[in-house]
Amino acid sequence: MSDAVVRESMEYDVVIVGAGPSGLSTAIRLKQLEQETGKEIAVCVIEKGAEVGAHILSGAVLEPRALNELIPDWQDKGAPLDTPAKDDHFLFLTETKAFKMPTPPQMNNHGNYIISLGNFCRWLAEQAEAMGVEIYPGFAAAEILYHEDGSVKGVATGDMGRLKDGSEGPMFQPGMELWAKQTVFSEGCRGSLGKVLMEKFDLRKDAEPQTYGLGMKELWEIDPAKSEPGKIIHTTGWPMDSKTYGGSFLYHLNGNQVAIGYVVGLDYENPNLFPYMEFQRFKHHPEIKKILEGGKRISYGARALNEGGYQSIPKLTFPGGVMVGCEAGFLNVPKIKGTHTAMKSGMTAAEAIFAALTGDGEAPREITAYEEALKKSWVWDELYAVRNIRPSFKWGFWAALVYSGLDTFLFRGKAPWTLHHHGPDHKSLKAAKDCRKIDYPKPDGVISFDRLTNVAFSGTNHEEDQPVHLQLKDASVPVDINLALYDEPAQRYCPAGVYEIVRESDGGNPRLQINHQNCVHCKTCDIKDPTQNINWVVPQGGEGPTYPNM
Repeated sequence: MSDAVVRESMEYDVVIVGAGPSGLSTAIRLKQLEQETGKEIAVCVIEKGAEVGAHILSGAVLEPRALNELIPDWQDKGAPLDTPAKDDHFLFLTETKAFKMPTPPQMNNHGNYIISLGNFCRWLAEQAEAMGVEIYPGFAAAEILYHEDGSVKGVATGDMGRLKDGSEGPMFQPGMELWAKQTVFSEGCRGSLGKVLMEKFDLRKDAEPQTYGLGMKELWEIDPAKSEPGKIIHTTGWPMDSKTYGGSFLYHLNGNQVAIGYVVGLDYENPNLFPYMEFQRFKHHPEIKKILEGGKRISYGARALNEGGYQSIPKLTFPGGVMVGCEAGFLNVPKIKGTHTAMKSGMTAAEAIFAALTGDGEAPREITAYEEALKKSWVWDELYAVRNIRPSFKWGFWAALVYSGLDTFLFRGKAPWTLHHHGPDHKSLKAAKDCRKIDYPKPDGVISFDRLTNVAFSGTNHEEDQPVHLQLKDASVPVDINLALYDEPAQRYCPAGVYEIVRESDGGNPRLQINHQNCVHCKTCDIKDPTQNINWVVPQGGEGPTYPNM
C-alpha cells in the first residue's frame, strides 16, 4: 500500500474471517449468548467469495451433532438436510473388479445427511443475519493488523482495482480496515492469513507438521433409474498404488444427482503422479462408470483438506485472536468428516470470547479459555481416538489396514502410544528420474474430462489485469530446481491447470507460466511445492470459483 492511500476503518467487538461452517457457527453462537444475557456484541463476518458458499466445497456427509447443539430446531427452520444417509458401501478396487469390505465403524453414517456444504453455509448465513450479524461477501481479508504491542488488531480487506504492476487503476478502491477486540480466523484449510499467524506467534511449536490431501469433486446428474438417494459408496485401492494414500466417495443426493470425488494424500512421493488424472481414470472403473453412463457432469471443483488430525492441531489462541475450524485442522480423517468438529470449535470459541468481552473487568488480549474448553469437549475425545489411523499409512496400505483394525477394535482408540507423521508434505517428493513414469489415458469427454474443460464448470473467474495472487519468492526456482529435479510437479498437482512449462519452438528456454485466472483456490500449490517457493495470497474480493451446489 502506498503512503498516499488512506483506508477507512470500522470497529466491532468480533470480526470473523471466512463464512464457512466454523465462522458462521461462531457468529450465531455469539448472538445467541447476546439474546440470552442481554449484553450486546457487534459481530461482522467477511467472506472472500462473491457470495456465501461460492468457495465452499466438500463431499459432503454431515454428522448433525454440532448442529443439534447450535440450532436444535433446524428442521423447522428449513435447514437443507433433505437426503438422509441410508446404505454404506466400502469397496476395495482392483483395475477391473470391486470387492465389498466391512464398513469401518467410523464410516457408519446412520443418522447423518448427504448435503451440499455450500448450500448449508448459505442457510447458516441466513440464520446469522436474522440475529443481527453483519456479513460482507466479496471482501477478501488480505492483511493482518497489529497493535503496537504486537497483538492482533483486526484485518484489512484487499485493494480493488490495482493493475498487474501493482499501480492504481482507474477503478481503484482502497481496502477497508476492520478493527476488533477479538478476530476469529476461519479461512479453511491452509488459510493465507492463518499461516502468517502460525509463524508470527509460533503456534506450531508443540504440534507435528500438518499433512494434507487434495480433494477433487464433480457433481453429476444421472439417469433417474440409477438414482438411489441416501446411498454412500467409498472406495480404496486402485488407481492408487499401495504406498500412496487415496480413495473416493460417491454420494447419491435427491434430484437424480451424485457427488463423486477423489482424495489423494499430498505426501505422495512420485512427482510424475497426476492427481487430477487419477480421479478421471478412477471414473472409468466398471463399478463407477455404470453409475455415470447416461448422465452428465454439471459442476467441478477442488480443495485441499487437513489430514494431520490430533497430532497436528496448533496452539489455537494468540493475543487478539483465535483459530477455528479447518484453519486449525479438526478433520476426522477415518470418519471423512470435519464440518461437525469445525462447527463445535466455533461454538466453543464464541462462548469463551463472549465471556471474556462481557465479563467484569478488562478482557484479556489472549482468550486461552477457548482452547482449554475445547480440550474438554467431545471434539478432542473424537480426534484423539482416531489419531493413529492416518499416520499408520506411512507403512503402506496393507500394513495400515491391519493396524487400523487393531487400533479400532482391540485398543478402541486408547492405544498407549501415539504415532507420528513423517514430516511436511512438500519434503516427500523423490527425484523424477528415480520414479516410474505413469501413462494416463486421454479423457474421453463423456466420463472423463481434461482440466480446462472441467475448470469451466467451476464458475472460476479472475480479472486478468490485477497483481497475480500466486507469488513466486524466487522466479528462477521453478526451472532451475523444480523442473530439473522433479519435472516441475506444479504442472500436475494443480487440479486447475494454473502452472504450465512453456518452451520455444525448438524446445529450449523453458519457463513457468502461471495462468492465475484458472485458480480454484484449492491451496495445493502452497502446500506441495517442493521448495515452498509459491505463496498463495488472496486475489481481489469476490473472485475465484462460484460453486452453485457443491
